Formats: sequence, C-alpha cells, structure tokens
Amino acid sequence: MSATPSGGMPFAPPVVDRLAVRVVVDSHYERFLPKATHPVVAIEHVGEIPGRQMTTLAGEWGLSLHLEAVCAGESAQYLLDFGFTPEIINRNFDLLDIEAEKLRGLILSHGHRDHYGGLVGFVTQHRSSMRPDMALYIGGETIFREKWLTPREPMPPVSWGALDRIALTAQNVLPCACEAPTALDGPFTTGRIERTSFEVITGGTKVKAEDHFTDAERRGQLVLDEHADEHGTCFIVKGRGLVVISSCGHTGIVNTVRTAMKVANVDKLHAVIGGFHLGMAPLDYIAHTVDALEALKPDVVVPMHCTGANFIEAMRRRMPDRVVASNLGSRFTFGL
Repeated sequence: MSATPSGGMPFAPPVVDRLAVRVVVDSHYERFLPKATHPVVAIEHVGEIPGRQMTTLAGEWGLSLHLEAVCAGESAQYLLDFGFTPEIINRNFDLLDIEAEKLRGLILSHGHRDHYGGLVGFVTQHRSSMRPDMALYIGGETIFREKWLTPREPMPPVSWGALDRIALTAQNVLPCACEAPTALDGPFTTGRIERTSFEVITGGTKVKAEDHFTDAERRGQLVLDEHADEHGTCFIVKGRGLVVISSCGHTGIVNTVRTAMKVANVDKLHAVIGGFHLGMAPLDYIAHTVDALEALKPDVVVPMHCTGANFIEAMRRRMPDRVVASNLGSRFTFGL
C-alpha cells in the first residue's frame, strides 16, 4: 500500500504526538453550546470571547482551519484554506488569538473562492509577521485556472474568478505544487486523489477546455472541472491512527480517505474531518457514502462546511457514537 514518489523512494509520512484542529471560518456559529465530551477527542467550543464581550466571531460560506501538531514537545502550525473573504478570516484569526508568526506554512485544498477568497487579504495583513520563506502548498498548477459557475438556462456562465498568483508572489508567498504525496513538518498531503469508489465528481464549476485540438476548445466551450488539484491534508497521530481532512471532497470523501490510507500505508483510520460536499446529494447516494465510511471504521467523524444536514442526520442514526458536531471557533484535539 505504500506510495512511491517520482524519486523512487517509498513515501514516509511524519508521525505526531498530538493534533489540534481549530475552526477559523465556517458558516455556523452557536454561542451557547453545552460542554461536549468524547472518549478519543477533546472538544472545546467557543462562546464568549474572553476580554472581547462587545464583539463576536463571524461566519460565512467557506472554510478555514488552523492546524497545530506537536511532536517531541515541538509545535508545528499551519493554516488550511482561507474562507470566502479576507474580512472574516482576519476578524476570527484575531479573536481566536492565533499568531501568524508561528505558522510553518499555508495549505490550499483546491481552487474554489470559498476556500481561497480570503488568502490574499490575509497575507497582506499578516505577511510582515510571517516567516520569510512562507510557502503555499497546493495540489497542482491547475489551481490557478479560472472557474465558472453555470446558472440555469437561459442565464450565461458567470466567472467565479481565479487565485491570483501574481499577488502572492509579490508578497513572497511561493506556491509549491504537491501533485504527489508530500511530507511537511507534521502533516502530509495526499497528492492527486484517486477516483476508485462509486463516487462522482461534484461541485458544479466548469473550466475552459485546455486541449487545443478539441472541438470544445475551438468553440470556447466550458467543460466540467475534474478537480485535478484537490488534495487532502492528513496527520498520523501516534497510538491513534490517521486523521484525514477533506476541505470539500469534490472528488469524494471515500476516495480521499482511501487515497490517504494508501499513500501513508496506514490501515487504522482515526478521524475524518471537514467538508464532504453532500449537501445536494440524493439520499441513496448519502446512504452509500455512510456505508463506505462505516466499513473504514473511523473513531471520529467531524462534518463541516458543505457536508449537508442529510449526511449528518444519517450519521447520527448509523454511528451516533462517532459523529461529533462542529461549530465556528471549536477546537478538536486528537492524541490524548
């Protein structure tokens, strides 16, 4: 099951003692949540912000997660995705007292605006506090392609924009394409997600065809975005197993998890976290997904962002002891 990158050597993912995942941007915030407990994950919800009684965390459609891994007493912190707008990520970043100078790197899961929209504004505000050699880890160069939304006819396609490479390089944030599994200081990225399950690509965006010899290219037509640049961010927690973070899961949450297990050569799945893009999925498709996840035997599932209420309800019926509710500002710590 081990992966072999282009250099020919088997992929060796890092192992951490502890992992904390904090929700910096998501669309849901409930201030008065009761204290929650779980046998294998510490859950901390945020209500009133200490010393900041006259303000509050703000939600929007999008996702951003702060990741902190600890190994041998040393902390390694990353920011995964950046929400839709810089105003929200910068506001919540400040209220949650996260320190930009402690970030080892930035990670972008895929090229949709609700994940990269706040990036340039975040970098602009915090670049002076960051390390000089700040990298942005991406799944591939296609992440910079313009994405198009296709409303119902007769409405024409609408551009959803593209990630601004020039603005990033002007701030000395250097994109690093991780098309193969890549080990960082704590996490690893999956590289291209294999499409081997029953799942279909979801998400609805389109891109301009790149094959200059196709009829579609000659006519300037748009084709389905295959999300070749989407990758997962993962951790191996010592004594617990694999934690897989799927920010949106356009290529399928089961495909994402199976790819992560394969490249890490790990059979024990500890947690699955993030957006699973099942909000618009048919009920039978959701049931099939729950079946497949149950077969993978995760200890914890933490749905966020675009996962959808029907999947969460199905999980509560099928695996009530494993599904954990998320909230803006919450922190989940694995490796207790």
